Amino acid sequence: MMRKFTVHEPDQAIRPALQKKIDSLTKPLGSLGRLEKLAVQVGLIQQTLSPELKEPYNIVFAGDHGIAEEGVSLSPKEVTAQMILNFLRGGAGINFLCRQHGFRLKVVDAGVDADLPEAEDLISMKIRKGTRNYLDGPAMTTEEMERAIECGAQIVDKCREEGCNVISFGEMGIANTSASSLWMSCLTDTPLEECVGAGCGLGSAGVRRKCHVLKQALKNYSGDRSVEDIMRYFGGYEMVMAVGAMLRAAETGMVVLVDGFIMTNCMLAASKIAPEVLHYAVFGHRGDEAAHGRLLQMLGAEPLLDLGLRLGEGTGAVCAYPILDSAVRMINEMATFEQASVTQYF
Repeated sequence: MMRKFTVHEPDQAIRPALQKKIDSLTKPLGSLGRLEKLAVQVGLIQQTLSPELKEPYNIVFAGDHGIAEEGVSLSPKEVTAQMILNFLRGGAGINFLCRQHGFRLKVVDAGVDADLPEAEDLISMKIRKGTRNYLDGPAMTTEEMERAIECGAQIVDKCREEGCNVISFGEMGIANTSASSLWMSCLTDTPLEECVGAGCGLGSAGVRRKCHVLKQALKNYSGDRSVEDIMRYFGGYEMVMAVGAMLRAAETGMVVLVDGFIMTNCMLAASKIAPEVLHYAVFGHRGDEAAHGRLLQMLGAEPLLDLGLRLGEGTGAVCAYPILDSAVRMINEMATFEQASVTQYF
């Protein structure tokens, strides 16, 4: 049986006090815009007038997808394992951003189709060497899906033990935009062609090919369309682990930084299991994948950045972290009118 998560909406009783504190700072009402809204959100999550961001982590979940055999991605499947070695050597996009912004980086082998070397920052939770090709049947068994959810939750608990209270998630897995497009289509009742994009750089002919393959996979599907069944049938192990991680992070009162198209689809799935998870989500950016903006609108999300990013790995979420940090510093470090002996000028 899939692990159950108890995610509560943060207690709103503290909201007036948070707003009063922000309004008493030496600035015109509302003049720090989104920073003020973010400060309220973090204060609500942490149930304090003096919120803190401690020991930020970025977790990259990695796994291979059987559907890659159908040519839905520009990159060959072996790139997944090659990029993991690049992460471990510190040479990927997410590495410099984590160094820049003080994040600890961990890579989780959720289902890479390769034997990876042991490494300090690599956590082996391999469910299987890649999912099955969902053109022919379900990507994973129910037991495998349940194990992936549990593994994701366990990763979050390990981070919490290190003092982490703000966490972002990224992914590495060739063809995982295909799985994400199917999740979006099935979980939002959006026509599939409106959910399919270029992924890591397909041209127009490649996108048409990708859409054709995914339409056939959807046509072959005969499940009950529950969120659990959609995750099981079309998902990647790394994506399902991210869903479990998001749910556990929210359950334990952590701030969850959400990255691009794939991680937003994981948040979508998590919200279908526990709608309250969205109270804990800070959406880092609007990515360059065609359907990401539409999905963010459906979730009522206001991303912090719009930089044309489409790398994944958690890069957009980590890029957005300084804005979240500024919001917390605002509420903690600005003087009030009374403290500064300034006449309240509004």
